[in-house]
Amino acid sequence: MIWQDWLAGASARLAEAGLDDPRREAWALISGLIGSNARHRIVLGAPMPEDQRAALDEMLAARAARQPLSQIIGRRAFWKHDFAVTRDTLDPRPETEALVEAALKLPWSSVLDLGTGTGAILISLLAERPGAQGLGTDMSEPALAVARDNAAQIGVDAAFKRADWFQGVTGTFDLIVSNPPYIALSEMPDLSPEVRDWEPHSALTDFGDGLSAYRAIAAGAVAHLAPGGHVLVEIGWQQGRDVAAIFSAVGAEVAVLPDLGGRDRVVRAHFGANPG
Repeated sequence: MIWQDWLAGASARLAEAGLDDPRREAWALISGLIGSNARHRIVLGAPMPEDQRAALDEMLAARAARQPLSQIIGRRAFWKHDFAVTRDTLDPRPETEALVEAALKLPWSSVLDLGTGTGAILISLLAERPGAQGLGTDMSEPALAVARDNAAQIGVDAAFKRADWFQGVTGTFDLIVSNPPYIALSEMPDLSPEVRDWEPHSALTDFGDGLSAYRAIAAGAVAHLAPGGHVLVEIGWQQGRDVAAIFSAVGAEVAVLPDLGGRDRVVRAHFGANPG
């Protein structure tokens, strides 16, 4: 089989699976296997090496089943680095970079990342601020293993701990960040198959109204913040008012920040020089 024929067949199969841009998706599989410069390296009329064809056929079957591309190739670009991802972790989203950007505008030398997943937020922050210290917590041991590997690969010194929000976390931090599960249980059926069927539900939803994580973070923030510290949390685009109210109720000065698309994406809570 030549490359051109494989691309045509893959595009048709991905179109049948309901993907919007099947030819681009087929090229993305090829790039995931042989590198981002695949379009310049491949002669479409040339035969496919058998080992590459076998690998791509397996990747194609996974993508046709709507497994996310990042899980198939094992990595996802976020901020300035590539992060390993697995089915045990939430896929880092471009929207979450708004939280990283907001954090880098604040003064801090220590950071706590609650529900760290791949470690993408924590590692990105520490890579930008040499000398700062950070702890990432998660309930999932497999996710923590991914985060530790990402930190090692990127060359960031970060600590990780299994914890349910603040449980077992000691000391105070200048900054607390989190991208918690904020999708309401009633909204789960409407998610794309890539998200609903392949990503860990515990990282997506609180199995309730989508706000319970913010209540837990707000309740524990004061005890774990240094004087003048900040909390930054990612939110669903319609949750700004509700999440802002949760943090205002515990004495924070609150701002709702947009992502690049102009939608509400981050709530920033400042607890002043004498929190509590």
